[in-house]
Amino acid sequence: MNKVIIVTGASSGFGALSARALADAGHTVYAGMRDSAGRNAPQAAEAERYAAQGGVDLRTVELDISAQDSVDAAVETVFSDQRRIDVLVHNAGHMVTGPAEAFTVDQYAQVYDTNVLGTQRLNRAALPHLRAQGHGLVLWVGSTSTRGGTPPYLAPYFAAKAAMDALAVSYAAELARFGIETSIVVPGAFTSGTNHFAHSGSPDDREVVADYDVLYPGLMEQVGARLAELAPPDADVSAVAAAIVEIVDMPHGTRPFRRHIDPADDGAEVVNAVADRIRVEFLTRVGLEDLLHARVSAVTEG
Repeated sequence: MNKVIIVTGASSGFGALSARALADAGHTVYAGMRDSAGRNAPQAAEAERYAAQGGVDLRTVELDISAQDSVDAAVETVFSDQRRIDVLVHNAGHMVTGPAEAFTVDQYAQVYDTNVLGTQRLNRAALPHLRAQGHGLVLWVGSTSTRGGTPPYLAPYFAAKAAMDALAVSYAAELARFGIETSIVVPGAFTSGTNHFAHSGSPDDREVVADYDVLYPGLMEQVGARLAELAPPDADVSAVAAAIVEIVDMPHGTRPFRRHIDPADDGAEVVNAVADRIRVEFLTRVGLEDLLHARVSAVTEG
């Protein structure tokens, strides 16, 4: 059944792949990207070409996840066009690499803003529509780094992704009685197929970087090489988009709370299984087991 979907950070990587895959599956997809008339104009044009050539309903919408007015305007555009919003895909994110100490406080704040606060901006703009409908899906693109193997020199990104995961878990319970489901897709370290590592930021404090280089020379290159070695030769980044399509297409009430796509198998799935089991057990112990599953609304999705 056709759904109206907003995907953030859809100019490249998981976002672009997911937006196209969802459109191919027959959904109306708004690929959110910032500066769609400037820096990302080529990506917006490519999305339009993809839609025209494939005969799918893939649209671009100006959406700067770091600016509430931009997010509000994007949501208003989608709702004005469609009179409903069925799925939010929180995909926008930014990675930085380097010694934790060498990043300034402002840099940590920027990473947190993109990976965490951006999701809150979209939720505040869009959730009133989903709550009024009595159905919907909020799908969060997380990271195995929140609970799996955590190599050094990725601290700001790991910390932000962990915060986003915690936010997603809390939202799941708070949206359940409105009939809104939550799924968390957990990709592993795909070192090729996206620009995640290639476009990562670096620390501003170069003096501290130099100090660390004395004892940790070439560490980030070593980490990247070892992560690439762990992934099997057939690891395909499009598997993340395929998982997102599969979850979106599932009937209400059958969607998984969490789905891992981790070719390197860094252990996050094992640890998350324990954490998610404890969540189920605790909410049941305190008499809130109804919050584990979204209420079935009389309104049919899509």
